[in-house]
Amino acid sequence: MAQLMVVSMLLCFVFTVPVAVSIGLSTIAGVGYDGGITWLVIIQQLYAALDKYPLMAVPFFILAGNLMESGGISERLVEFAKSAVGGAQGGLACSCVITCMIFAAIAGSSVATTFAVGAILIPAMVKVGYPAPFAASLQASAAELGVIIPPSIPMILFGVSTDTSVGELFIAGIGPGIFIALALMGYVWWHARRHGLGLHDGDGRLPLGLATRRAGWALLMPIIVLGGIYGGVFTPTEASAVAVVYALFVGIFIYRKLTWSVLQQTFHRSVVSMAIIMFIIANAGVFGFLLNRAGIPLALGEWLGHIFTSQFTFLLGVNVALFVIGMFIETSASIVVLAPLLVPVAVQFGVDPVHFGIIMVVNLALGMVTPPFGVNLFAACEVAQVPIERLVRPLLPFVGVVTLCLLVITYWPDLALAPRDLVYR
Repeated sequence: MAQLMVVSMLLCFVFTVPVAVSIGLSTIAGVGYDGGITWLVIIQQLYAALDKYPLMAVPFFILAGNLMESGGISERLVEFAKSAVGGAQGGLACSCVITCMIFAAIAGSSVATTFAVGAILIPAMVKVGYPAPFAASLQASAAELGVIIPPSIPMILFGVSTDTSVGELFIAGIGPGIFIALALMGYVWWHARRHGLGLHDGDGRLPLGLATRRAGWALLMPIIVLGGIYGGVFTPTEASAVAVVYALFVGIFIYRKLTWSVLQQTFHRSVVSMAIIMFIIANAGVFGFLLNRAGIPLALGEWLGHIFTSQFTFLLGVNVALFVIGMFIETSASIVVLAPLLVPVAVQFGVDPVHFGIIMVVNLALGMVTPPFGVNLFAACEVAQVPIERLVRPLLPFVGVVTLCLLVITYWPDLALAPRDLVYR
């Protein structure tokens, strides 16, 4: 049954069937093959996969990110980042990374970050002389921070799928997220100086004081959301609702950009995005139930135990496998299907589940910027109006930088776990 399910799912991927539908069809094939399972199991497990309180945060964070984009919050964050670092050579490119980092601390979605920040900064970078393919590649890569810096939708999915504390995952994502942001800024600063780019980055830049005042309400949002979570005022799920209410208040009453027609479009876009993710989670829940029933996690653990003899080789092998998988399968689907299978094996090799979750999220985030199914890549191409083939060459150094950061995160667990241990232990 398990072999039939995996083969049928891969065949659906080959024929470009949507991920959620591919998983659903493979589960139907599995139930049909195993005569001992009633069809009612599919309905039961579809419901059970979604009947989890932390999953309520997913639609709220999606909506909050879209409200930030439509309500002018992302625009004020860009102004602030440009005023802070935009005066130096390469500063405008660095401000892209900083803005993505701040936006990520609220939205939790890399695609939302790509559109919200890229729509402002990609044209601005092109205007002052940055090549459009470089600007789009930078934006796609920096938007990865949307799923690494908390709050993060993939971290919520990992926590729900593996019974790992979402709060601990959020804390553990701060160090790796800042580390990757600094590495990206270091590369773009060096690249700008080497190629003579960014000589006019300071043109049209607001004074820092004025930009800070204009962005005050926007900058207060991550402080409220993250401060409330880490201060024990509310849970990550409750924080997602707080983020929506705050974004609505600022967008309607402070910046006054959320009109009724804009709100309708924003809610529609959010519902579509939410439905896609929830459909994937529901189908993956049935898929995982059937694999567990077939004893796949135990068999996989024994098989990997024979192949890998140490924690070092296990983590290296998993990273290579996840990098390849991330190129072809959407991040949410990869997490909800693979995390329950891999976490027990990682624990056997002495890897902390929270650390493994950070490794998995960072690795699969790379898949968002690598062809053929890199969602950030296509979003950046759409914003920059450049064909994807022109992004391959400037994209490679960014992928290399994040890959090196991934290796550091993998083999230096304290980068992720030290803040977690400080708060929770």
